[in-house]
Amino acid sequence: VEGTVSCKGQLVIKGTVRGTMEGEVVVISEEGAAYARTKVASMTIGGLFEGEVDASEELVVLSTGHCAGTVVCKNLVVEAGGVLNADVSCQQIQKAAAPKAPATVLK
Repeated sequence: VEGTVSCKGQLVIKGTVRGTMEGEVVVISEEGAAYARTKVASMTIGGLFEGEVDASEELVVLSTGHCAGTVVCKNLVVEAGGVLNADVSCQQIQKAAAPKAPATVLK
């Protein structure tokens, strides 16, 4: 497939995708490959991925997976045997600090 792939729910790739992917959950199976720019909630790589990943929740590289490129995610898991050759930035969402009570001044 060449072009833009957009999905709701889970997308499982068993062939080759080149282009752009957007969706909730993307799984690249062991026999799958993707050369893409992605914006997803969660991505699991069991095959080959080259490109850019923007995962708002998690990126998982399985023991059979190879990931190269640029990764921005909240949580990252790389199983033993998995290959990750990428610029990686794991970003935690900052919780808003509770407002501080005003200081009491005694005179």
